[in-house]
Amino acid sequence: MKPYLFLFISLLLLSACEKAADTADAYGNFEAEETIVAAQGNGVLDRFEVEEGIDLKKDQSVGQIDTKQLEIRIAQLQANIHAVTSKTPNVAAQLAFYEQQIAVTNQQIDNFQKEKKRSEGLVQNNAAPQKQLDDINNQIAVSNRQIDLIKEQRAAQLSALSTQKNGLLAEVAPLQKQIELLEEQIKESEVINPLDGTVTLKLAEAKEVATYGKPLYKIANLNSITLRAYISGNQLSNVKIGQKVKVLADAPDGKYLEYPGTVVWVSSKAEFTPKIIQTKEERVNLVYALKISVPNDGKLKIGMPGEVKF
Repeated sequence: MKPYLFLFISLLLLSACEKAADTADAYGNFEAEETIVAAQGNGVLDRFEVEEGIDLKKDQSVGQIDTKQLEIRIAQLQANIHAVTSKTPNVAAQLAFYEQQIAVTNQQIDNFQKEKKRSEGLVQNNAAPQKQLDDINNQIAVSNRQIDLIKEQRAAQLSALSTQKNGLLAEVAPLQKQIELLEEQIKESEVINPLDGTVTLKLAEAKEVATYGKPLYKIANLNSITLRAYISGNQLSNVKIGQKVKVLADAPDGKYLEYPGTVVWVSSKAEFTPKIIQTKEERVNLVYALKISVPNDGKLKIGMPGEVKF
């Protein structure tokens, strides 16, 4: 091929690329849905294994906030619970005295019943006076009343012991709840990564003091990235959610990287043209935003400019 012919073809290709860029239907920048991971506890960040650009897995442990103070507080509460429970009465042991009295009295009644049966035979045979039998019946009646009295005393003692025990247990319950709360705080002091993705921004360092809600890092799933672009009002009718489009991104030597894209959102409200965006129709002051989902091969970065062809 003659040199002048090769130069002519190259100029045509360059002109075609410039024309393709000039005929883009929308312009914008790539962005991703970033999640801010914040501290869920207070204390020194003893461990923090996060760096910008690294990939993290969902539920991966990436840090640990110091929990010594929480553990000390739990130990104090457990000691308080032990002190309270040591005062709890042994109901069974204290009621055993009454059970023993009832058992002894019942044994006495059994003996009286045997004596009564023998005396009844003697009285019938005129071998013993009636008074002997009457005395035995009186002793049986007295013993039964003693049992009733012992049972009443036992019931009163049981009521008093139950009231005392319930009062002590009422003191223990809030202490146990405090321990449960502290144990939950210890669990939340471990920094757990919430999703698969890439760290886009690191906001803390190991050994810093973390407070509840303090942002530690940002993470985003960059396998799919979003191009936020803008179109003029007269283009709006040509765009719909689910529509397949062609997305272009800058590449070296004035070339473009081409990706398939899908329109996932179109704004229903117009806004002034962002300063960083230059639309093909400069006379239009109001534009509509749209989001296009683009599969990312790792070359697309947050903030990069992009172009769209419908």
